[in-house]
Amino acid sequence: MENLTNCDEGLQPAVCRACLWARGAAWGRRAAGESLPPRRPAAQPCALGGLDAQQRAPQPLTPGGGEVWLLSGSAPGHWTARPATAAMPVGSLLPLFSSPGGGGLGGGLGVGLGGGRKGSGPAAFRLTEKFVLLLVFSAFITLCFGAIFFLPDSSKLLSGVLFHSNPALQPAAEHKPGPGARAEDAAEGRVRHREEGAPGDPAAALEDNLARIRENHERALREAKETLQKLPEEIQRDILLEKVKVAQDQLRDKVLVGDLPEVDFLPPIGVENREPADAAIREKRAKIKEMMNHAWTNYKRYAWGLNELKPISKEGHSSSLFGNIKGATIVDALDTLFIMGMKTEFQEAKLWIEKNLDFNVNAEVSVFEVNIRFVGGLLSAYYLSGEEIFRKKAVELGVKLLPAFRTPSGIPWALLNMKSGIGQNWPWASGGSSILAEFGTLHLEFMHLSHLSGNSIFAKKVMNIRTVLNKLKKPEGLYPNYLNPSSGQWGQHHVSVGGLGDSFYEYLLKAWLMSDKTDLEAKKMYFDAVQAIETHLIRKSSGGLTYIAEWKGGLLEHKMGHLTCFAGGMFALGADGAPEALAQHYLELGAEIARTCHESYNRTFMKLGPEAFRFDGGVEAIATRQNEKYYILRPEVIETYMYMWRLTHDPKYRTWAWEAVEALENHCRVNGGYSGLQDVYFVNESYDDVQQSFFLAETLKYLYLIFSDDDLLPLEHWIFNTEAHPLPILREDKKPVEVKEK
Repeated sequence: MENLTNCDEGLQPAVCRACLWARGAAWGRRAAGESLPPRRPAAQPCALGGLDAQQRAPQPLTPGGGEVWLLSGSAPGHWTARPATAAMPVGSLLPLFSSPGGGGLGGGLGVGLGGGRKGSGPAAFRLTEKFVLLLVFSAFITLCFGAIFFLPDSSKLLSGVLFHSNPALQPAAEHKPGPGARAEDAAEGRVRHREEGAPGDPAAALEDNLARIRENHERALREAKETLQKLPEEIQRDILLEKVKVAQDQLRDKVLVGDLPEVDFLPPIGVENREPADAAIREKRAKIKEMMNHAWTNYKRYAWGLNELKPISKEGHSSSLFGNIKGATIVDALDTLFIMGMKTEFQEAKLWIEKNLDFNVNAEVSVFEVNIRFVGGLLSAYYLSGEEIFRKKAVELGVKLLPAFRTPSGIPWALLNMKSGIGQNWPWASGGSSILAEFGTLHLEFMHLSHLSGNSIFAKKVMNIRTVLNKLKKPEGLYPNYLNPSSGQWGQHHVSVGGLGDSFYEYLLKAWLMSDKTDLEAKKMYFDAVQAIETHLIRKSSGGLTYIAEWKGGLLEHKMGHLTCFAGGMFALGADGAPEALAQHYLELGAEIARTCHESYNRTFMKLGPEAFRFDGGVEAIATRQNEKYYILRPEVIETYMYMWRLTHDPKYRTWAWEAVEALENHCRVNGGYSGLQDVYFVNESYDDVQQSFFLAETLKYLYLIFSDDDLLPLEHWIFNTEAHPLPILREDKKPVEVKEK
């Protein structure tokens, strides 16, 4: 159909019907009952119910007239007149759903509301109505895809229903598994998946998923119905009873912990801050201390007592992660100040904590962030200095976090109201799940809280997390990032060694090391997980760069985050505990990850790494999406440099670390402190105006340790939590803190 004139020049009837659809109904200004002019004959019926080449539809005399001419769906070929001022039948808004004979949805509505017209013609389908329907249709499609990808266990549904994926059909890895990944294990797994009714069977998994989803929906409907049937007074009473119960539980926790026992503090090992013998190294270390002084001084000048600094605006910045708790930078920087010998600044921070650090706030906080920054920072400050205020505050905060564990499974909530003790999870998390990297990154701190308080309640809470995890079947031996705290079952099958998963694996290794290598359960969990990661996630690019991809329901996304770069140091740190045949392999794997992450820095204009970088579409170690090109003063790459330097003494790691120092000074340093960057590939700096507290806690601390001698916080005596706060190894024969018998 080339143009409308063709319809008047003898096209076939079926084509003319399509042309008529494109034209729409004709508007005319004729009085009711007046016949059409001869030159505009009314259309006559034809065999196909349409218009033949000579049968024209009525045409408008003038626009905006008083009548509307519509093609009737009940009598093919007949035109009827309707006053233009009359309300348009509902059926006319739904032509896409009408059958030719008017028997569809539009036709049905037309009968009831259109005054006897059984079907609406396409004439009434205006452009605006098309647009509205298109929006509705688009929203429906978006909702469907959202349900597929983001509901709990949706990845199972996706792989089982749409793709019928089978691990045996996945492409072979370019990166060969290490010696620990046995071929017999992979073959055995494939056989199990083919067995009827086996846990890995897609049909069985799909049936289980649907049954669980149906059960959850029915329970939610029942609860909603019961709530709606209650009177407002009853609902208010239930809320008050719940608050009373929470308050009683909080009081019970305080009673369980009780007063802190008296302790004898033993001086820590490896905190003597000797100057390096090499003059060039001394100069570089002094420069890093000056950077710390610049960051701290500006925080004190412009944001003292607030959580973080906005160095461009020269004012305070408070993240919702901490609720109304203040002083995140002060607590996070305590041990860095102590290690660098900034004693005056350390005492200023201690005085502020004594007078101002308050956890009795009516606000939601991130349990994970408060634990690693506040609990970890206070514990570390105590172990370094012996100041009792830090132990007292750490245990006090630990007690405030205990209500987060009040879930059916014992898996803690991500968010907790510090006053009411009521918890919930992030709204965006899969099916209301808790996050692996969050509930899995409490172990080190809570074990030390039990150690310092003399009460086992903290240790029991985190050991229960292991109990829950060990009961669950791991897909391909991997740990999904989401776990529902109510059901105790996995949510969406998304696996990452970066964001949402990272520090869980780190804490498995460090739990074993911190126990003086007596926690054999943690050791087994760690090396089993590493074997699965190496088999399913670690790949090598065509350019020879080893990277760790993300796993989504059996499909790999060839993306590696800046957060994932910590893994190089983790693999190297765990090498000593691996079987003898694997020790060198894991050390080399750590070195390969360090090289890849260095390349992600080296391939930017700023010489600082992006938030995430990809290995697809012909690129390697480069961010291809605008929302992945930022740098927020993250420490993970430098953390890996520190471990690799300590374990190998290869001078390239000090060289790479100094490159990072120069980049930070050239591009992130401003008059008011240090700021993150919005695009590390752009020639001109675009600042995000936030000096993160972890820049002082982690980035600068790791840089300082790289250019210090190994006897400053030696790895044989200290374990760093995921915020770089050093915690001593808990030895059975010689404990750093000995509780006095009363």
